[in-house]
Amino acid sequence: MGDWIVHIVTFFIQALVVIGLAGLVVLLLRRPRGSRNEGLTLHIETLNDQRRQRHRQLDAAGRVDGQGKKRWRALCPWRRRQQSKADKSRSSETSPAQDGDSQAADTPRVWVLDFDGDIKASATGHFAEEVSAVIAVAETHDEVVVRLESGGGLVHAYGLAAAELERLAAAGLTTTVCIDKVAASGGYLMACTASHVKAAPFAVLGSIGVVAQVPNVHRLLKRHDIDVEMLTAGKYKRTLTVLGENTDEGREKFVDDLENTHRLFKDYVHRHRPAVDIEALATGEIWYGSEALDQRLIDSVQTSEAYLVERMEQAKVLSVWLEAPQTLGGRLGIALSSGLERAGTRALGALEATRWQRH
Repeated sequence: MGDWIVHIVTFFIQALVVIGLAGLVVLLLRRPRGSRNEGLTLHIETLNDQRRQRHRQLDAAGRVDGQGKKRWRALCPWRRRQQSKADKSRSSETSPAQDGDSQAADTPRVWVLDFDGDIKASATGHFAEEVSAVIAVAETHDEVVVRLESGGGLVHAYGLAAAELERLAAAGLTTTVCIDKVAASGGYLMACTASHVKAAPFAVLGSIGVVAQVPNVHRLLKRHDIDVEMLTAGKYKRTLTVLGENTDEGREKFVDDLENTHRLFKDYVHRHRPAVDIEALATGEIWYGSEALDQRLIDSVQTSEAYLVERMEQAKVLSVWLEAPQTLGGRLGIALSSGLERAGTRALGALEATRWQRH
């Protein structure tokens, strides 16, 4: 029993040393902070071409047997280059530049954006710029599909993210939000702005509510004769505090603020989805995709992949995203995070195995 405790303690000491060294390296290599747009690269990928290439590869692999498969795999990169050249040649022969009235010029486009939200909706900055880029080039018959995943977070952060998504509708573009896993609380605040909302059968939606919690250590400080003075100008400048003594009046005001935020949340959802019985659904509860359809929180049950494959039959589907260049410090941080995650998983596995052996 003593051995595995020593191993665990040793592991955590080593991890702390590695984290400290990595932090020092990152601080030394970090570049001065400039404009948030600095160094961002715009990526555009035609999903139709990607799908056709995969079909060709699978079809060719299915037609080859035995030793031929090895030769085919060796030739595969060459085949892809040749096919790419052929596709470009065909594209240039039928390009709108030679026939300005061609059918290709009238082909609708589907612009695909991704939003993967954390508690601070940190992706909003890049998302806003992606929205601006699409609005600048999209036509009225185009569609914007947003693959949205978020469990919600800070009210002001997700309010801004929802406002950025609303810009697409204000520009006259049809918007479709696809939810494969979760769009709850602030995530649903964003989703409800779309012209059409789709969700996978077991995607989590709803949680139309507001929550806040504030720890308070006043009694602990008082027990050790530590006083805390807080000076404010304005009756409700501070309602609940971490260090000071909270009052009933402060609690009542804090709850009033929560209720007001909840009211704004409900009004926002109801304005965008008037068919929803908002008073019945704004309880903070969640629903799965098929249930959310019954509650009119969404318009259809379907995965994003299935929907985009459908749209590829009639439209050109383009995935758009902005990416910041990876600095050496950033790459080291990612490698360190992955390494610690793997080490932690191994340590937990060893601990669990030891526990079962003892039993």
